[in-house]
Amino acid sequence: MNYRDLYTSWLNNKFFDEKTREELAAIKDNEVEIEDRFYKELEFGTAGLRGKLGAGTNRMNIYNISRATQGLADFIKEQGQSYMDRGVAIAYDCRHFSDVFAKRAALVLAANGIKVYLYESLRPTPLLSYTVRHFNTASGIVVTASHNPKEYNGYKVYWEDGAQIGQEMADAITGKILAIKSFEDVSVMDEQEAIDKGLLKIIGKEIDDIYVEKVKALALREDIDKDIKVVYTPLNGTGNVLVRRVLKERGFNNITVVPEQENPDPNFTTAPFPNPEDSRAFEYAENLGREIGADLLLATDPDCDRLAIMVRDKDGSYVAFNGNQTGAMLVKYIVEARLETGKLPENAFIVKSIVTGDLGRAIAAKYGVETYEALTGFKNICGVANALEKEGNKKFIFGYEESIGYVTGDFVKDKDGVISSMMLCEAAAYYKKQGKNLIEVLEETYKEFGYYREKQISLVLEGVEGSKRIGRMMEAYRSEYPTEVEGIKLTKYTDLKKGIVTDVASGETTPSVIPSSNVLLFTHEDGSWYAVRPSGTEPKIKLYIYSKGESAEAAEMKIASFEKVALGKLNSIE
Repeated sequence: MNYRDLYTSWLNNKFFDEKTREELAAIKDNEVEIEDRFYKELEFGTAGLRGKLGAGTNRMNIYNISRATQGLADFIKEQGQSYMDRGVAIAYDCRHFSDVFAKRAALVLAANGIKVYLYESLRPTPLLSYTVRHFNTASGIVVTASHNPKEYNGYKVYWEDGAQIGQEMADAITGKILAIKSFEDVSVMDEQEAIDKGLLKIIGKEIDDIYVEKVKALALREDIDKDIKVVYTPLNGTGNVLVRRVLKERGFNNITVVPEQENPDPNFTTAPFPNPEDSRAFEYAENLGREIGADLLLATDPDCDRLAIMVRDKDGSYVAFNGNQTGAMLVKYIVEARLETGKLPENAFIVKSIVTGDLGRAIAAKYGVETYEALTGFKNICGVANALEKEGNKKFIFGYEESIGYVTGDFVKDKDGVISSMMLCEAAAYYKKQGKNLIEVLEETYKEFGYYREKQISLVLEGVEGSKRIGRMMEAYRSEYPTEVEGIKLTKYTDLKKGIVTDVASGETTPSVIPSSNVLLFTHEDGSWYAVRPSGTEPKIKLYIYSKGESAEAAEMKIASFEKVALGKLNSIE
Protein backbone atom coordinates (compact mmCIF):
# COMPACT_ATOMS: atom_id res chain seq x y z
CA MET A 1 0.00 0.00 0.00
CA ASN A 2 1.11 3.58 -0.58
CA TYR A 3 1.25 6.01 2.30
CA ARG A 4 -2.29 7.28 1.69
CA ASP A 5 -3.76 3.79 1.73
CA LEU A 6 -1.86 2.96 4.91
CA TYR A 7 -3.17 6.11 6.53
CA THR A 8 -6.74 5.22 5.61
CA SER A 9 -6.36 1.67 6.87
CA TRP A 10 -5.16 2.88 10.27
CA LEU A 11 -7.85 5.55 10.42
CA ASN A 12 -10.67 3.07 9.78
CA ASN A 13 -9.40 -0.01 11.64
CA LYS A 14 -11.00 -0.27 15.09
CA PHE A 15 -8.12 -2.48 16.23
CA PHE A 16 -6.25 0.79 16.78
CA ASP A 17 -7.38 2.60 19.90
CA GLU A 18 -9.68 5.59 19.73
CA LYS A 19 -6.98 8.09 20.69
CA THR A 20 -4.78 6.89 17.82
CA ARG A 21 -7.59 7.25 15.30
CA GLU A 22 -8.51 10.70 16.63
CA GLU A 23 -4.88 11.79 16.25
CA LEU A 24 -4.91 10.61 12.64
CA ALA A 25 -8.27 12.23 11.89
CA ALA A 26 -6.85 15.55 13.07
CA ILE A 27 -4.23 15.53 10.26
CA LYS A 28 -6.59 14.51 7.43
CA ASP A 29 -5.84 17.72 5.51
CA ASN A 30 -2.08 17.73 6.13
CA GLU A 31 -0.62 15.73 3.25
CA VAL A 32 3.00 16.35 4.25
CA GLU A 33 2.38 15.05 7.79
CA ILE A 34 0.47 12.02 6.52
CA GLU A 35 3.28 11.15 4.13
CA ASP A 36 5.95 11.52 6.81
CA ARG A 37 4.04 9.24 9.18
CA PHE A 38 3.32 6.51 6.62
CA TYR A 39 5.85 6.66 3.76
CA LYS A 40 7.91 3.95 5.45
CA GLU A 41 8.02 1.69 8.49
CA LEU A 42 10.11 2.75 11.45
CA GLU A 43 13.34 0.91 10.71
CA PHE A 44 14.83 -1.56 13.17
CA GLY A 45 18.62 -1.46 13.15
CA THR A 46 21.63 -1.78 15.42
CA ALA A 47 20.23 1.08 17.49
CA GLY A 48 16.83 -0.66 17.59
CA LEU A 49 13.99 1.76 16.95
CA ARG A 50 14.05 5.52 17.36
CA GLY A 51 11.61 8.11 16.13
CA LYS A 52 9.03 10.74 16.91
CA LEU A 53 6.12 9.74 19.12
CA GLY A 54 2.75 9.46 17.42
CA ALA A 55 0.40 7.37 15.32
CA GLY A 56 1.72 5.85 12.10
CA THR A 57 4.10 3.26 10.70
CA ASN A 58 7.00 5.73 10.89
CA ARG A 59 6.38 6.72 14.51
CA MET A 60 7.10 5.38 17.98
CA ASN A 61 3.87 3.96 19.37
CA ILE A 62 2.60 0.93 21.25
CA TYR A 63 1.83 -0.93 18.02
CA ASN A 64 5.34 -0.66 16.60
CA ILE A 65 6.74 -1.56 20.04
CA SER A 66 4.52 -4.65 20.11
CA ARG A 67 5.51 -5.77 16.62
CA ALA A 68 9.24 -5.22 17.24
CA THR A 69 9.03 -7.16 20.50
CA GLN A 70 7.20 -10.01 18.79
CA GLY A 71 10.00 -10.13 16.24
CA LEU A 72 12.57 -10.26 19.05
CA ALA A 73 10.53 -12.96 20.79
CA ASP A 74 10.45 -15.05 17.60
CA PHE A 75 14.21 -14.67 17.27
CA ILE A 76 14.77 -15.73 20.90
CA LYS A 77 12.45 -18.74 20.51
CA GLU A 78 14.49 -19.81 17.49
CA GLN A 79 17.56 -20.00 19.76
CA GLY A 80 15.88 -22.64 21.90
CA GLN A 81 14.07 -23.15 25.21
CA SER A 82 17.12 -22.30 27.31
CA TYR A 83 17.16 -18.78 25.86
CA MET A 84 13.46 -18.39 26.59
CA ASP A 85 14.02 -19.51 30.18
CA ARG A 86 16.95 -17.13 30.65
CA GLY A 87 14.65 -14.34 29.62
CA VAL A 88 14.95 -10.64 28.91
CA ALA A 89 15.76 -7.67 31.18
CA ILE A 90 13.91 -4.40 30.54
CA ALA A 91 14.62 -0.84 31.71
CA TYR A 92 13.24 2.53 30.66
CA ASP A 93 13.88 6.25 30.95
CA CYS A 94 11.86 9.36 31.82
CA ARG A 95 10.25 10.06 28.45
CA HIS A 96 6.61 10.16 27.47
CA PHE A 97 5.24 6.60 27.29
CA SER A 98 8.55 4.94 28.24
CA ASP A 99 6.91 3.07 31.11
CA VAL A 100 3.97 2.10 28.88
CA PHE A 101 6.22 0.83 26.10
CA ALA A 102 8.39 -1.11 28.56
CA LYS A 103 5.35 -2.77 30.13
CA ARG A 104 3.95 -3.67 26.71
CA ALA A 105 7.26 -5.21 25.63
CA ALA A 106 7.30 -7.26 28.84
CA LEU A 107 3.78 -8.57 28.30
CA VAL A 108 4.41 -9.48 24.65
CA LEU A 109 7.47 -11.48 25.70
CA ALA A 110 5.51 -13.15 28.49
CA ALA A 111 2.79 -14.11 26.02
CA ASN A 112 5.51 -15.92 24.08
CA GLY A 113 6.64 -17.86 27.15
CA ILE A 114 9.77 -15.74 27.70
CA LYS A 115 10.66 -14.67 31.24
CA VAL A 116 11.06 -10.93 31.87
CA TYR A 117 12.89 -8.90 34.53
CA LEU A 118 11.26 -5.45 34.48
CA TYR A 119 12.52 -2.49 36.51
CA GLU A 120 9.98 -0.97 38.91
CA SER A 121 10.82 2.58 37.80
CA LEU A 122 13.16 4.45 35.50
CA ARG A 123 16.85 3.51 35.46
CA PRO A 124 20.03 4.57 33.62
CA THR A 125 20.68 2.72 30.37
CA PRO A 126 24.06 1.31 31.50
CA LEU A 127 22.35 -0.39 34.42
CA LEU A 128 20.38 -2.40 31.87
CA SER A 129 23.66 -3.62 30.35
CA TYR A 130 24.80 -4.76 33.79
CA THR A 131 21.42 -6.36 34.54
CA VAL A 132 21.66 -8.55 31.44
CA ARG A 133 24.98 -9.87 32.72
CA HIS A 134 23.81 -10.13 36.34
CA PHE A 135 20.82 -12.35 35.51
CA ASN A 136 22.53 -14.00 32.52
CA THR A 137 19.51 -13.15 30.40
CA ALA A 138 19.39 -13.90 26.70
CA SER A 139 18.62 -10.31 25.84
CA GLY A 140 17.81 -6.85 27.16
CA ILE A 141 15.64 -3.92 26.14
CA VAL A 142 15.87 -0.30 27.18
CA VAL A 143 13.16 2.16 26.18
CA THR A 144 14.93 5.48 25.64
CA ALA A 145 15.62 8.16 23.05
CA SER A 146 18.86 9.10 24.80
CA HIS A 147 19.53 12.81 24.19
CA ASN A 148 16.90 13.45 21.50
CA PRO A 149 14.28 16.20 21.99
CA LYS A 150 11.06 15.52 23.91
CA GLU A 151 9.12 14.50 20.78
CA TYR A 152 11.18 11.31 20.46
CA ASN A 153 11.41 7.90 22.05
CA GLY A 154 13.35 4.75 21.24
CA TYR A 155 13.84 1.06 21.88
CA LYS A 156 17.33 -0.48 22.08
CA VAL A 157 18.07 -4.20 22.15
CA TYR A 158 21.00 -5.89 23.89
CA TRP A 159 22.22 -9.47 23.68
CA GLU A 160 23.56 -11.90 26.25
CA ASP A 161 27.02 -10.30 26.55
CA GLY A 162 25.43 -7.04 27.75
CA ALA A 163 26.32 -5.12 24.59
CA GLN A 164 23.88 -3.75 22.03
CA ILE A 165 23.17 -6.08 19.15
CA GLY A 166 25.33 -5.91 16.04
CA GLN A 167 24.29 -5.61 12.41
CA GLU A 168 23.97 -9.35 11.71
CA MET A 169 21.62 -9.92 14.63
CA ALA A 170 19.69 -6.73 13.89
CA ASP A 171 19.14 -7.99 10.34
CA ALA A 172 17.92 -11.35 11.63
CA ILE A 173 15.47 -9.69 14.05
CA THR A 174 14.33 -7.33 11.27
CA GLY A 175 13.46 -10.38 9.20
CA LYS A 176 11.27 -11.68 12.02
CA ILE A 177 9.58 -8.29 12.41
CA LEU A 178 8.84 -8.00 8.69
CA ALA A 179 7.30 -11.49 8.71
CA ILE A 180 4.57 -10.14 11.06
CA LYS A 181 2.09 -8.78 8.53
CA SER A 182 -0.53 -7.53 10.96
CA PHE A 183 -0.35 -5.84 14.34
CA GLU A 184 -3.31 -8.01 15.30
CA ASP A 185 -1.11 -11.11 15.12
CA VAL A 186 0.88 -10.02 18.20
CA SER A 187 -0.07 -11.67 21.51
CA VAL A 188 -0.11 -9.72 24.78
CA MET A 189 -0.48 -11.39 28.19
CA ASP A 190 -2.36 -9.88 31.12
CA GLU A 191 0.07 -8.44 33.67
CA GLN A 192 -1.24 -10.35 36.68
CA GLU A 193 -1.27 -13.58 34.70
CA ALA A 194 2.36 -13.00 33.73
CA ILE A 195 3.30 -12.46 37.39
CA ASP A 196 1.32 -15.50 38.56
CA LYS A 197 3.00 -17.72 35.96
CA GLY A 198 6.46 -16.52 36.99
CA LEU A 199 7.03 -14.92 33.60
CA LEU A 200 7.24 -11.35 34.92
CA LYS A 201 9.50 -10.37 37.81
CA ILE A 202 9.69 -6.75 39.00
CA ILE A 203 13.22 -5.75 40.05
CA GLY A 204 14.72 -2.65 41.65
CA LYS A 205 16.92 -1.61 44.56
CA GLU A 206 18.54 -5.00 45.06
CA ILE A 207 20.25 -4.69 41.65
CA ASP A 208 21.09 -1.01 42.23
CA ASP A 209 22.99 -1.98 45.39
CA ILE A 210 25.16 -4.56 43.62
CA TYR A 211 25.87 -2.23 40.70
CA VAL A 212 26.86 0.67 42.98
CA GLU A 213 29.37 -1.52 44.82
CA LYS A 214 30.92 -2.56 41.50
CA VAL A 215 31.17 1.06 40.35
CA LYS A 216 32.86 2.13 43.59
CA ALA A 217 35.33 -0.74 43.26
CA LEU A 218 36.68 0.93 40.09
CA ALA A 219 38.19 3.75 42.21
CA LEU A 220 41.93 4.13 41.65
CA ARG A 221 43.13 6.68 44.20
CA GLU A 222 42.14 7.83 47.66
CA ASP A 223 44.78 10.54 48.06
CA ILE A 224 42.55 13.16 46.43
CA ASP A 225 40.72 16.35 47.42
CA LYS A 226 37.22 15.05 48.11
CA ASP A 227 36.08 18.55 49.07
CA ILE A 228 36.10 19.54 45.41
CA LYS A 229 32.95 21.55 44.60
CA VAL A 230 30.81 19.95 41.91
CA VAL A 231 27.51 21.01 40.33
CA TYR A 232 25.65 18.11 38.76
CA THR A 233 22.63 18.11 36.46
CA PRO A 234 20.88 14.92 35.35
CA LEU A 235 18.94 17.07 32.82
CA ASN A 236 15.65 15.79 34.26
CA GLY A 237 16.66 12.25 33.35
CA THR A 238 17.63 8.96 34.96
CA GLY A 239 21.04 9.80 36.43
CA ASN A 240 19.97 11.69 39.53
CA VAL A 241 19.70 8.85 42.06
CA LEU A 242 22.64 6.62 41.14
CA VAL A 243 25.17 9.32 40.21
CA ARG A 244 24.55 11.17 43.47
CA ARG A 245 24.60 7.96 45.47
CA VAL A 246 27.92 6.78 44.02
CA LEU A 247 29.58 10.17 44.54
CA LYS A 248 28.30 10.43 48.10
CA GLU A 249 29.42 6.91 49.00
CA ARG A 250 32.85 7.68 47.48
CA GLY A 251 33.11 10.57 49.94
CA PHE A 252 32.40 13.52 47.65
CA ASN A 253 30.26 15.68 49.94
CA ASN A 254 30.33 18.94 48.01
CA ILE A 255 27.91 17.86 45.26
CA THR A 256 25.13 20.35 44.45
CA VAL A 257 22.34 19.34 42.08
CA VAL A 258 20.60 21.82 39.79
CA PRO A 259 17.14 21.91 41.46
CA GLU A 260 15.19 22.71 38.28
CA GLN A 261 16.70 19.68 36.54
CA GLU A 262 16.83 17.26 39.44
CA ASN A 263 13.60 15.29 38.94
CA PRO A 264 12.31 13.46 35.86
CA ASP A 265 10.54 15.71 33.35
CA PRO A 266 9.61 14.23 29.95
CA ASN A 267 9.06 17.74 28.58
CA PHE A 268 12.59 18.87 29.53
CA THR A 269 11.09 22.22 30.48
CA THR A 270 14.40 23.86 31.39
CA ALA A 271 16.50 21.85 28.92
CA PRO A 272 14.76 21.81 25.52
CA PHE A 273 18.00 20.46 24.06
CA PRO A 274 18.72 17.65 26.55
CA ASN A 275 22.05 16.83 24.95
CA PRO A 276 24.99 17.78 27.19
CA GLU A 277 27.23 18.02 24.10
CA ASP A 278 25.29 21.23 23.44
CA SER A 279 26.53 24.02 25.73
CA ARG A 280 22.95 25.31 26.06
CA ALA A 281 22.24 22.30 28.27
CA PHE A 282 24.64 23.78 30.87
CA GLU A 283 22.83 27.12 31.30
CA TYR A 284 21.34 26.32 34.72
CA ALA A 285 24.40 24.41 35.92
CA GLU A 286 26.70 27.25 34.92
CA ASN A 287 24.61 29.84 36.75
CA LEU A 288 24.59 27.70 39.88
CA GLY A 289 28.30 27.02 39.52
CA ARG A 290 29.11 30.72 39.49
CA GLU A 291 26.89 31.27 42.50
CA ILE A 292 28.65 28.70 44.69
CA GLY A 293 32.12 28.76 43.10
CA ALA A 294 32.03 25.19 41.80
CA ASP A 295 35.26 23.69 40.43
CA LEU A 296 33.49 21.33 38.08
CA LEU A 297 30.14 21.04 36.29
CA LEU A 298 28.83 17.60 35.33
CA ALA A 299 25.86 16.80 33.08
CA THR A 300 24.57 13.37 32.13
CA ASP A 301 22.12 12.96 29.28
CA PRO A 302 18.54 11.79 30.02
CA ASP A 303 19.35 8.06 29.97
CA CYS A 304 22.67 8.64 31.77
CA ASP A 305 24.96 6.79 29.42
CA ARG A 306 26.87 9.93 28.39
CA LEU A 307 28.69 12.63 30.36
CA ALA A 308 29.79 16.18 29.54
CA ILE A 309 31.81 18.55 31.71
CA MET A 310 32.71 22.20 32.16
CA VAL A 311 35.71 23.26 34.24
CA ARG A 312 36.20 26.52 36.12
CA ASP A 313 39.19 28.49 34.87
CA LYS A 314 41.39 30.71 37.04
CA ASP A 315 39.31 33.77 36.10
CA GLY A 316 36.08 32.14 37.29
CA SER A 317 34.68 31.42 33.83
CA TYR A 318 33.66 27.91 32.78
CA VAL A 319 35.30 26.10 29.89
CA ALA A 320 33.44 23.30 28.11
CA PHE A 321 35.39 20.15 27.27
CA ASN A 322 34.38 18.19 24.21
CA GLY A 323 34.27 14.41 24.14
CA ASN A 324 37.76 14.06 22.69
CA GLN A 325 39.26 16.24 25.42
CA THR A 326 37.37 14.55 28.26
CA GLY A 327 38.24 11.14 26.84
CA ALA A 328 41.92 12.05 26.62
CA MET A 329 41.93 13.27 30.23
CA LEU A 330 40.33 10.01 31.35
CA VAL A 331 42.89 7.99 29.36
CA LYS A 332 45.69 9.96 31.04
CA TYR A 333 44.24 9.65 34.52
CA ILE A 334 43.30 5.96 34.31
CA VAL A 335 46.54 4.78 32.68
CA GLU A 336 48.82 6.81 34.98
CA ALA A 337 46.85 5.89 38.12
CA ARG A 338 46.88 2.21 37.20
CA LEU A 339 50.63 2.38 36.53
CA GLU A 340 51.28 4.13 39.84
CA THR A 341 49.17 1.65 41.85
CA GLY A 342 50.40 -1.45 40.05
CA LYS A 343 47.05 -2.08 38.36
CA LEU A 344 48.13 -1.61 34.75
CA PRO A 345 48.13 -4.99 32.98
CA GLU A 346 51.06 -5.74 30.68
CA ASN A 347 48.74 -6.19 27.71
CA ALA A 348 46.34 -3.34 28.48
CA PHE A 349 44.47 -1.75 25.59
CA ILE A 350 41.90 0.94 24.94
CA VAL A 351 39.28 1.18 22.17
CA LYS A 352 38.04 4.33 20.48
CA SER A 353 35.69 4.94 17.58
CA ILE A 354 37.00 5.72 14.09
CA VAL A 355 35.68 9.30 14.34
CA THR A 356 37.37 9.98 17.69
CA GLY A 357 40.58 12.02 17.87
CA ASP A 358 44.10 10.70 18.38
CA LEU A 359 45.28 12.49 21.54
CA GLY A 360 44.15 9.58 23.71
CA ARG A 361 46.06 7.19 21.45
CA ALA A 362 49.25 9.27 21.85
CA ILE A 363 48.92 9.33 25.65
CA ALA A 364 48.27 5.58 25.81
CA ALA A 365 51.23 4.80 23.53
CA LYS A 366 53.60 6.62 25.90
CA TYR A 367 52.86 3.92 28.49
CA GLY A 368 52.82 0.98 26.09
CA VAL A 369 49.03 0.75 26.02
CA GLU A 370 47.72 -0.18 22.57
CA THR A 371 44.75 1.57 20.92
CA TYR A 372 42.24 -0.22 18.71
CA GLU A 373 39.50 1.35 16.62
CA ALA A 374 35.86 0.43 16.08
CA LEU A 375 32.90 1.76 14.17
CA THR A 376 30.87 4.42 15.97
CA GLY A 377 28.65 3.21 18.78
CA PHE A 378 29.49 1.31 21.93
CA LYS A 379 28.05 -1.89 20.50
CA ASN A 380 31.11 -1.78 18.25
CA ILE A 381 33.59 -0.47 20.85
CA CYS A 382 32.59 -3.17 23.34
CA GLY A 383 32.38 -5.72 20.52
CA VAL A 384 36.02 -5.09 19.61
CA ALA A 385 37.01 -5.18 23.30
CA ASN A 386 35.20 -8.49 23.84
CA ALA A 387 36.76 -10.06 20.73
CA LEU A 388 40.30 -8.99 21.64
CA GLU A 389 39.98 -10.32 25.19
CA LYS A 390 38.68 -13.65 23.87
CA GLU A 391 41.40 -13.93 21.23
CA GLY A 392 44.37 -13.66 23.54
CA ASN A 393 46.02 -12.38 26.66
CA LYS A 394 44.81 -8.78 26.38
CA LYS A 395 43.03 -6.63 28.97
CA PHE A 396 40.55 -3.88 28.14
CA ILE A 397 40.88 -0.85 30.43
CA PHE A 398 38.96 1.97 28.71
CA GLY A 399 36.66 2.69 25.79
CA TYR A 400 35.42 6.01 24.49
CA GLU A 401 34.05 8.00 21.59
CA GLU A 402 33.93 11.70 20.75
CA SER A 403 30.19 11.87 21.41
CA ILE A 404 30.88 11.99 25.20
CA GLY A 405 30.60 8.25 25.86
CA TYR A 406 33.10 6.46 28.12
CA VAL A 407 33.42 3.22 30.08
CA THR A 408 35.96 1.42 32.20
CA GLY A 409 35.67 -1.89 34.04
CA ASP A 410 34.30 -5.17 32.71
CA PHE A 411 30.76 -5.40 34.11
CA VAL A 412 29.04 -2.85 31.82
CA LYS A 413 29.32 -3.35 28.08
CA ASP A 414 28.10 0.10 27.11
CA LYS A 415 28.97 3.72 27.75
CA ASP A 416 28.19 4.58 31.35
CA GLY A 417 27.50 8.04 32.76
CA VAL A 418 27.51 6.80 36.34
CA ILE A 419 30.98 5.27 36.09
CA SER A 420 32.27 8.23 34.07
CA SER A 421 30.96 10.75 36.62
CA MET A 422 32.82 9.00 39.42
CA MET A 423 36.07 8.64 37.46
CA LEU A 424 35.96 12.25 36.28
CA CYS A 425 35.35 13.56 39.80
CA GLU A 426 38.22 11.43 41.05
CA ALA A 427 40.54 12.75 38.34
CA ALA A 428 39.57 16.38 38.98
CA ALA A 429 39.99 15.88 42.74
CA TYR A 430 43.41 14.28 42.24
CA TYR A 431 44.68 17.15 40.11
CA LYS A 432 43.14 19.73 42.45
CA LYS A 433 45.22 18.32 45.29
CA GLN A 434 48.22 18.92 43.05
CA GLY A 435 47.11 22.54 42.63
CA LYS A 436 45.85 22.13 39.07
CA ASN A 437 42.50 22.12 37.30
CA LEU A 438 41.69 20.00 34.26
CA ILE A 439 42.22 22.96 31.91
CA GLU A 440 45.83 23.21 33.07
CA VAL A 441 46.32 19.45 32.81
CA LEU A 442 44.96 19.48 29.25
CA GLU A 443 47.29 22.35 28.30
CA GLU A 444 50.28 20.43 29.72
CA THR A 445 49.19 17.43 27.65
CA TYR A 446 49.03 19.51 24.47
CA LYS A 447 52.53 20.88 25.13
CA GLU A 448 53.82 17.31 25.41
CA PHE A 449 51.97 15.66 22.52
CA GLY A 450 51.01 18.50 20.18
CA TYR A 451 47.94 20.68 19.89
CA TYR A 452 45.03 18.53 18.77
CA ARG A 453 41.88 20.28 17.60
CA GLU A 454 38.56 18.92 16.43
CA LYS A 455 35.18 20.08 15.22
CA GLN A 456 31.96 18.23 14.53
CA ILE A 457 29.28 19.68 12.28
CA SER A 458 25.81 18.20 11.83
CA LEU A 459 23.52 19.15 8.96
CA VAL A 460 19.92 18.40 10.00
CA LEU A 461 17.78 17.27 7.05
CA GLU A 462 14.40 15.98 8.21
CA GLY A 463 11.57 14.20 6.42
CA VAL A 464 11.40 12.31 3.14
CA GLU A 465 13.33 14.87 1.11
CA GLY A 466 15.95 15.27 3.82
CA SER A 467 16.60 11.53 3.85
CA LYS A 468 16.97 11.47 0.06
CA ARG A 469 19.36 14.43 0.09
CA ILE A 470 21.58 12.77 2.71
CA GLY A 471 21.81 9.77 0.38
CA ARG A 472 22.74 12.02 -2.56
CA MET A 473 25.37 13.80 -0.46
CA MET A 474 27.10 10.56 0.49
CA GLU A 475 27.12 9.21 -3.07
CA ALA A 476 28.32 12.48 -4.61
CA TYR A 477 31.12 12.85 -2.04
CA ARG A 478 32.04 9.21 -2.53
CA SER A 479 32.60 9.65 -6.27
CA GLU A 480 34.19 13.12 -6.30
CA TYR A 481 36.12 14.50 -3.32
CA PRO A 482 38.69 17.26 -2.68
CA THR A 483 42.28 16.04 -3.13
CA GLU A 484 43.90 18.91 -1.22
CA VAL A 485 43.02 21.61 1.30
CA GLU A 486 45.05 24.84 1.35
CA GLY A 487 47.93 22.99 -0.30
CA ILE A 488 47.77 20.08 2.18
CA LYS A 489 47.50 17.00 -0.02
CA LEU A 490 45.18 14.07 0.53
CA THR A 491 47.23 10.89 1.06
CA LYS A 492 44.62 8.27 1.97
CA TYR A 493 40.94 7.84 1.17
CA THR A 494 38.93 5.18 3.00
CA ASP A 495 35.45 4.11 1.91
CA LEU A 496 34.17 1.82 4.64
CA LYS A 497 30.98 1.00 2.74
CA LYS A 498 33.11 -0.54 -0.02
CA GLY A 499 35.74 -1.70 2.47
CA ILE A 500 38.58 -0.11 0.48
CA VAL A 501 41.56 2.02 1.51
CA THR A 502 43.10 3.96 -1.39
CA ASP A 503 46.64 5.33 -1.44
CA VAL A 504 45.98 8.54 -3.35
CA ALA A 505 49.52 8.98 -4.74
CA SER A 506 49.88 5.46 -6.14
CA GLY A 507 46.23 4.58 -6.64
CA GLU A 508 46.83 1.25 -4.89
CA THR A 509 43.97 -0.15 -2.81
CA THR A 510 43.91 -2.43 0.21
CA PRO A 511 41.03 -3.94 2.18
CA SER A 512 39.90 -2.07 5.30
CA VAL A 513 40.21 -3.87 8.63
CA ILE A 514 37.14 -1.98 9.91
CA PRO A 515 33.75 -3.59 9.18
CA SER A 516 31.52 -2.16 6.47
CA SER A 517 29.68 1.08 7.27
CA ASN A 518 28.54 4.12 5.31
CA VAL A 519 31.54 6.25 6.33
CA LEU A 520 34.12 8.14 4.27
CA LEU A 521 37.52 9.01 5.79
CA PHE A 522 40.09 11.41 4.28
CA THR A 523 43.64 11.54 5.68
CA HIS A 524 46.06 14.32 4.66
CA GLU A 525 49.83 14.51 4.57
CA ASP A 526 50.13 16.56 7.78
CA GLY A 527 48.07 14.06 9.78
CA SER A 528 44.87 16.12 9.60
CA TRP A 529 41.82 14.11 8.68
CA TYR A 530 38.07 14.29 8.40
CA ALA A 531 35.14 11.91 8.11
CA VAL A 532 31.67 12.13 6.61
CA ARG A 533 28.80 9.86 7.62
CA PRO A 534 25.01 9.87 8.01
CA SER A 535 23.71 9.52 11.56
CA GLY A 536 22.26 6.13 12.38
CA THR A 537 19.65 7.51 14.77
CA GLU A 538 18.85 11.08 13.69
CA PRO A 539 18.05 12.91 10.41
CA LYS A 540 21.59 14.26 10.08
CA ILE A 541 24.72 14.01 8.01
CA LYS A 542 27.82 14.48 10.16
CA LEU A 543 31.23 15.95 9.39
CA TYR A 544 34.13 15.31 11.79
CA ILE A 545 37.33 17.36 11.33
CA TYR A 546 40.65 16.76 13.14
CA SER A 547 43.96 18.59 13.04
CA LYS A 548 47.26 18.72 14.88
CA GLY A 549 49.61 21.69 15.07
CA GLU A 550 52.63 23.02 16.91
CA SER A 551 50.39 25.66 18.46
CA ALA A 552 46.69 26.00 19.20
CA GLU A 553 46.41 28.76 16.59
CA ALA A 554 47.99 26.62 13.86
CA ALA A 555 45.70 23.68 14.62
CA GLU A 556 42.61 25.91 14.64
CA MET A 557 43.53 27.50 11.30
CA LYS A 558 43.68 24.04 9.78
CA ILE A 559 40.23 23.20 11.19
CA ALA A 560 38.82 26.33 9.54
CA SER A 561 40.39 25.44 6.19
CA PHE A 562 39.08 21.88 6.21
CA GLU A 563 35.63 23.05 7.29
CA LYS A 564 35.43 25.53 4.42
CA VAL A 565 36.30 22.90 1.81
CA ALA A 566 34.40 19.89 3.14
CA LEU A 567 31.27 21.73 4.24
CA GLY A 568 31.26 23.70 1.01
CA LYS A 569 31.30 20.46 -0.94
CA LEU A 570 28.42 19.00 1.10
CA ASN A 571 26.27 22.10 0.83
CA SER A 572 26.77 22.20 -2.94
CA ILE A 573 24.99 18.86 -3.31
CA GLU A 574 21.25 19.41 -3.74
